[in-house]
Amino acid sequence: MTTLALAATAPASTTTDCLVVALATGRGRKPEVTSPRLTAAQRKKLAEAFAAVGATGKAGDVVRIPGVGTSAPLVVGVGLGTDDSWDAEAVMRAVGSAVRSLAGTRRVAISMPVADDEQLLAVALGARLAAYDFTDFRGKSAKGRPAPVRSITLLVAEEPTPEQRQAVKDVAVVADGVFLARDLVNTPPSALHPAELADAAVAAVDGLPVDVTVWEAPDLERDGCGGILAVGMGSANPPRLVRMEYAPEGATAHLALVGKGITFDTGGISIKPAASMDEMKADMGGAAAVIGAVQAIARLGLPVRVTGWVPTAENMPSGTAQRPSDVITMFDGTTVEVLNTDAEGRLILADALGMAVAEKPDLIIDAATLTGAQRIALGARIAGVMANSDDARAKVCSAAEAAGEAAWPMPLPADLRASMDSPVADIANIGDRLGGMLSAGIFLKEFVPDRQPWVHMDIAGPAFNEKTAYGYTPKGGTGAAVRTFVQVAAEMAEGSV
Repeated sequence: MTTLALAATAPASTTTDCLVVALATGRGRKPEVTSPRLTAAQRKKLAEAFAAVGATGKAGDVVRIPGVGTSAPLVVGVGLGTDDSWDAEAVMRAVGSAVRSLAGTRRVAISMPVADDEQLLAVALGARLAAYDFTDFRGKSAKGRPAPVRSITLLVAEEPTPEQRQAVKDVAVVADGVFLARDLVNTPPSALHPAELADAAVAAVDGLPVDVTVWEAPDLERDGCGGILAVGMGSANPPRLVRMEYAPEGATAHLALVGKGITFDTGGISIKPAASMDEMKADMGGAAAVIGAVQAIARLGLPVRVTGWVPTAENMPSGTAQRPSDVITMFDGTTVEVLNTDAEGRLILADALGMAVAEKPDLIIDAATLTGAQRIALGARIAGVMANSDDARAKVCSAAEAAGEAAWPMPLPADLRASMDSPVADIANIGDRLGGMLSAGIFLKEFVPDRQPWVHMDIAGPAFNEKTAYGYTPKGGTGAAVRTFVQVAAEMAEGSV
């Protein structure tokens, strides 16, 4: 577990294994050290040492030098570029890159030029999110693997206030929720069937004021959850539905979170190509985000009622699997013609959305690794955000921006609904291939009344980083949507959403 603390000691005299300082690009592309509380002589000496190894202060650069003129044996310079504006995300990524590169280093002190508490906490979050590694399933290769930084100290100009210390503790709680989601996404499907995902939800809130209810297959049949049951029919591992309720005394606002929990997606009878199918262990990234967020919200003690819904199934082909052209009946009585069994996430979400709607929360947000079309439209790092309310969509996008997660508002064009008309049922589970992210959202909208504010986040790209690590983001599970969920809950608690 990585600790995160504040201290008012001067950077040059701080006892640490590594000191991280900020570099800016100065005249002639020479680096300038901009970390506060260093003397002019100390800044000059460090800048000369960085220049000698080719550092320029370019944004995102991470450069190491011996601890010239400091108590640290190693100094790492983090490039912030030439722009005078303070870009929180850019600084978070730069600090994250430095902390990731220092795996195997026990103690790190960080000195960044910050103007206020908001900027300080951004640095804290970037540093804490970068101190992550997933080794649960490593055997021989675990030996000698450098561990993430164990102690991070943020150096501030004055003695930290109690409020600042508490805020940094809260940052660590949110990061823990992100790490939980990352761990769940990274867990191989052989160790995370629907039953294990349900168990993980229970374990995540053990000792916290959260009530958890788990529906097994007979319970799902009793309550008419035809979507969850149909998707799980082909697997030897039965589906589950989890409801997590955090309801602190005095809370007036109610937020419902729904997350897609397909623990492995072969596509079912409409089977996927073999290439990259291994990444389908991440098809429960939305469920992981709900579990991580509910844990964080409860640990933070936010005065808002939050209900987390985790529908989970394994989508497998077999003699018992659902077939293309099957008709299933959902929780709310809607009948669906299944034209493609690989459009399964929307089926399990529809049941959970129907249950969430029945409780009439102030806002429902679902997160799902729902469509490849999201990645085509917005790439691997930006979530698509759709809603039945422009106001609700705008507020969630704003919360995502405040939390440091990239999201972009997308429409739900009414004309796409006709492409899902079915000759035998109320609706088909797929529509026009063009605009596939949008038609998936329109399908989900069918299960949410217009009077119920609802937002859909397609996180197919952001939930899993298939390429190399960058900034504070590791390869593999990212924990996407956890921070947005927590931010929305915090704003609802304050009455601003």
